[in-house]
Amino acid sequence: MQVTYWLEHAWLDPVVEPGVAVEVAGDGRISAVRTGVEAPPPGAVVLRGFTVPGLANAHSHAFHRALRSTVQVGSGTFWTWREIMYQVASRLTPDSYHALARAVYAEMALAGITAVGEFHYLHHAPDGTPYDDPNAMGEALIAAAAEAGIRITLLDTAYLSSGFGAAPDRHQLRFSDGTAEAWAERCSALKEREHARIGAAVHSVRAVPARELGTVAAWAGARRAPLHVHLSEQTAENEGCLDAYGMTPTQLLAEHGVLGTRTTGVHNTHLTDGDIALIGSTATGTCMCPTTERDLADGIGPAVALQRAGSPLSLGSDSHAVIDLLEEARAMELDERLRTRRRGHWTAAALLRAATADGHAALGWPEAGRIEPGAPADLATIALDSVRTAGAVPRLAAETAVFAATASDVRDVVVGGRAVVRDGVHALVPDVPSALSTAIAALRT
Repeated sequence: MQVTYWLEHAWLDPVVEPGVAVEVAGDGRISAVRTGVEAPPPGAVVLRGFTVPGLANAHSHAFHRALRSTVQVGSGTFWTWREIMYQVASRLTPDSYHALARAVYAEMALAGITAVGEFHYLHHAPDGTPYDDPNAMGEALIAAAAEAGIRITLLDTAYLSSGFGAAPDRHQLRFSDGTAEAWAERCSALKEREHARIGAAVHSVRAVPARELGTVAAWAGARRAPLHVHLSEQTAENEGCLDAYGMTPTQLLAEHGVLGTRTTGVHNTHLTDGDIALIGSTATGTCMCPTTERDLADGIGPAVALQRAGSPLSLGSDSHAVIDLLEEARAMELDERLRTRRRGHWTAAALLRAATADGHAALGWPEAGRIEPGAPADLATIALDSVRTAGAVPRLAAETAVFAATASDVRDVVVGGRAVVRDGVHALVPDVPSALSTAIAALRT
């Protein structure tokens, strides 16, 4: 069904335009964009506020949403946090994971996120036994995204070792396929569909031995699929890699063909100058997850240097300490201000680009993340009259969105031309808080 949306203000990268009519064809793609349309055309759906392309959450672990608040008790490090995470991971089944992910993806939709990259490594039963359908957990995530009305790139993750060749521990048995060849055989059975694309991931150089890295890279390369990897999130990972292989994680990945234009390193926090040059020269992407990186006390990554070297930036909510891509964009700039004691490392437009077009490209949706003919009609409208955004100058709506608005200010969300959120209410999951509460409570019993 064809539909026309009238956008009171729209971000047509890099400028804000008032009065934009977006015509959507029956296939859910934008067929025309007309500017200077002062009033809504007859029959048009009106989106009041500031409309941007749907946001891309380039890094998610959906089950981490169940950790929110629980992991804020006491003190510790990433490694103590991980022990609590393992406890939640051990309780998930295909059905309970579907229920949780459906609610989490609905929360994302309410935040203006129209595509998610799910870094998925909960493959088997807790004792490592495959389910009757070896991809039952991945299929649960794909179905959850469809029911929440968003797109997903399932980044099926190779996770084979507890650390630099050591066998998986009892918590990690369900993550492992044993070998990269077995991983590739299993995830080759996953099928793409209209709302879902399949990518690959190397969990980390800790979790995938060097001899197995090439198999994962070759699988992704043969399919021209996105390939993601946790990279140098922790200094302990760098030290372990140097001890095991005599080189940094970045150097190891480069040696085994993992880096490249379809690859995204997640976090890229503790890098040498040589690492930054390698990542940039191969046009490997960088996904920063500032709200998680600060929550886990990981550190502030060299995003400015990486981008200058040639690494495209994207954003993710990772552990879902909060789900708010506007906050991720803002935090990347503000963290850099704290580190350097200087303001203005990225413009609001550059930060929006990381949250939209570049994020979609990192997830294998290069046609998405922009408001232009041929792109999927994925839109997110941010209120300009909330207590946070009221008084904004319309031509500075991008600055208002990035530096003042929050996920709570997202008013309307459209995916493929279909309204998924209208006036702040999810059209497919009517009571998202209850869905979250029920799904999370089930994991505590």
